Amino acid sequence: MRRSVLGWACLAGFIACIFLANYAIQHWGTLAFPGGPHTVTILGLTAPSGVLFVGLSFSLRDGAQMALGKWHILGAIVVGAGLSYVVAPSLAWASAAAFLLAEGFDWAVYTPLVERGKVTAAVVASNTVGAAVDTLVFLWIAFESLDFFWGQFWLKLLMTVPALVVVVPIRLRRAVPRHQP
Repeated sequence: MRRSVLGWACLAGFIACIFLANYAIQHWGTLAFPGGPHTVTILGLTAPSGVLFVGLSFSLRDGAQMALGKWHILGAIVVGAGLSYVVAPSLAWASAAAFLLAEGFDWAVYTPLVERGKVTAAVVASNTVGAAVDTLVFLWIAFESLDFFWGQFWLKLLMTVPALVVVVPIRLRRAVPRHQP
């Protein structure tokens, strides 16, 4: 029961991140962040302002997939893209295409590693592949430019750290045998 609740919470968070990433790019750009229109600069890396939400979404996606299965993720992408269309119609298609293609690559990396019990490696590897594919596809479709590729890629991976802060202790706790009275 707890696993299902956590899975649905991760799925809702994943949808929210898709929506918030597109909202941020469309509406926050020049008002909230330095570095130019629709961008954020952190640690000298510049990327569209929604990048941190996308980076966080990868870990939420992994949590939802672990608890609910991979097919729920496709529905969540469609819902997230539909909600995004309301606030950022020019970005919704690029976002949906990027998330769907990144998800396909994620399945190829994340699922086999998890099935072998390598959850931490799965999170790192799938987020790396997802960040690369999502960045390439989104930037090309949305802006017809890869100018922000490295900034977006590295900032998305930076958001893997919070996931590892949660996943690694859980994995270590499960690895330690429990004493039974």
